[in-house]
Amino acid sequence: MLVKEVMTPKEKLIIVKQMTNVREALSLMKKHQIKALIVDKNCEHGAYGLVTFKNILQSIVAEDGDIDLLNVYDIAVTPVISVSQNLDMKYAAQMMVKNSIKRLLVIDNNELYGILTMSDLIGILLEEHNI
Repeated sequence: MLVKEVMTPKEKLIIVKQMTNVREALSLMKKHQIKALIVDKNCEHGAYGLVTFKNILQSIVAEDGDIDLLNVYDIAVTPVISVSQNLDMKYAAQMMVKNSIKRLLVIDNNELYGILTMSDLIGILLEEHNI
């Protein structure tokens, strides 16, 4: 099975601009009941980023950040670890488990196609074992 058969496609993702403030990012996460947002690249050859609750908590609590003054660019992980949509799922799963990664962006030719999450992997595992 390939990553593209399991991933959440780009059309279902929430993508924000780098200058989106953290308050707006949190609001989007709450509204869509998600734990991460994709941060768009700033130019054709730029890199996509990812901002999660963990990034936000670290910047606000640990560093006394102000959510109205911080932009997602300030706290996002950029570039993010990514895989090709044509990669066999077992290799993506191994990468996630070995490196304690919860999310991988699916990128080919520097274009975003989707995201692969631990939840996607668990869903496939449950399906394969009729659970």
